[in-house]
Order: sequence, then structure tokens, then C-alpha cells
Amino acid sequence: MEYKDYYKILGVERKASADDIRSAYRKLAMKYHPDKNPGDKKAEDKFKDINEAYQVLSDEQKRARYNQLGSAYSNFRTSGGRPGDFQWDDWFQQNAGQRGNVDDVFGGGGATFSDFFRTIFGEAVRSSQRGQQMQQPESGYQQDLTISFQEAYEGTLRQLQTNTRKLQVRIPAGVKTGSKVRVAGAGPEGTDLYLVVHVEDENRFERDGSDLTTTSSLSIFTLILGGEAEVDTPAGKVKLNIPAGTQTDQVFRLAGRGMPNLKSPNTKGDLFVKLKVEIPKYLSSKQIELIEEASRIKF
Repeated sequence: MEYKDYYKILGVERKASADDIRSAYRKLAMKYHPDKNPGDKKAEDKFKDINEAYQVLSDEQKRARYNQLGSAYSNFRTSGGRPGDFQWDDWFQQNAGQRGNVDDVFGGGGATFSDFFRTIFGEAVRSSQRGQQMQQPESGYQQDLTISFQEAYEGTLRQLQTNTRKLQVRIPAGVKTGSKVRVAGAGPEGTDLYLVVHVEDENRFERDGSDLTTTSSLSIFTLILGGEAEVDTPAGKVKLNIPAGTQTDQVFRLAGRGMPNLKSPNTKGDLFVKLKVEIPKYLSSKQIELIEEASRIKF
């Protein structure tokens, strides 16, 4: 059986923090997700390896057990042992008390995991716990899900592959990083699965709950004389009326132009627009003449 280096698969150091592991997983999962690589078997296999590595390294107990095996395997290779000669059964027998039933843990979904994973975390010898089910966490089983800012604004659909069927899951508008979407019966043995949402940053907007803040650059002439400004909103550009004599850093409130309220999608937060002056780098001689004339007039 081939040894799998989960750290190498995720591209992280063995001392990597939980945040480093999570970040690496999200980047790779987005890159190799089947939805972005339709019909690509290599990408599909890579995606499975990435998920398997994350299942182990994101769990403190599984990671500790995997590190134990890694140390034993590394010492074996350092002493001149060949990969095919490693005594897997001896090591597993010595550590049998730490093993569980992979189908209890992953509800039959363990069939999508490699033999390596199933051998380490599956059950070869039931001890006195034979016939007893593992305790399921009250919160159910969790899986990370990354979506774009726009998907969080509009809501989106995701396909979820279980061991026996494909499910289409609706991600509601208004979710934020940390939101959990419950998928009833999609977890092991009919338990619930919770998708833990991560919303990607959007450089045009700062988010505070359902409220958004954006910055709009305007010509100094528009601030002085008044006029209209085009402002970005998640739903597209809108016209904002700028009164004459508007000051820089002034904030305009656009009611109902923010993010949907998760519990009441028809209700949206507000969008706050900060105005930033845009000084022209080049002026015509006529413009310079008029500005100089205006500067000599006392207010």
C-alpha cells in the first residue's frame, strides 16, 4: 500500500497551523473543483486527495494519529527500508485501540476515500465496542464551502455528491462567512450535514452585517458645481445626485442597497458611499486661467 503525504498534497509544512491548512485547502479545492473542471479525471482525483488530506489534517485527533504513522514510516525509510516492506499490519495492531469504523465516521461516504485512509482510520479489529455506534456530534457533520461575494448577495446553488445520490443545495442570499447551511439527511447514516460558508472578499465593498460601504471617486468640479456620479452596488451601477458644494469624505446613504437579510431576504441593508476627490493631473491653459481667476475672488 502506498503512503500518502497529506501535507505535501495540501502544500503545507508539517508544523502548519489550522488556519494555514484551511487556507491551503480552500485555494486548492476551488482550483480542482469538478464544477470548474468538467470531465477532467485528473482534476477529479486531485480534488478527492485534497478533501481526504483536509479531513485528516483539520481534525486534531486524526492529525495526531497520522503524524504517529508518519514518524514510524519515516524512521523505517531512513533506516533503509523499502516502501513495499513496511509492516502496516504490525503498526496498526499496536495502535488498534485508536481506530474507529470509517463508515460510522463518514456514513458510507468513506467509500470515496483511499485504501490508505480507510486502513488508518477504519476498523480492522472491533474491541469491546463491537456493535456500538460512535456518538454523533450534536451539531452534525460539517464541510467547508467557499462562495463569491456576488453569490452571497444573490444566493446560489451547489451540487453535493453523497455516496448514493446528487443533491442540489440552495445557498440563501445574505449568508456571510461562518454561516451554516443545513442539508437534512445528507450526512452519515441519514444525519444532517452543515455547510460552513466562507464568502470571498470583494474589494469594492466593506461589509458590516447587512450594511455595505464603498468609495466613489469624483472630479473636484462635480463636488463644487454639483452633478451626478455613477456608484457601484451589488446589483449594478446607480446614479447618485451630488449637490453643489459637497465636501470630500462626505458619506451618502443609499437605503436598501446593501446585502439581503439572511432571515428576511426581501429586506436589505444600506449602502454607504464615501466620496473621494479626484484631482486632474493635466489642465488646459483655459482651465488654468479660469481656476486662477476664481481663486482671486474672495468668498
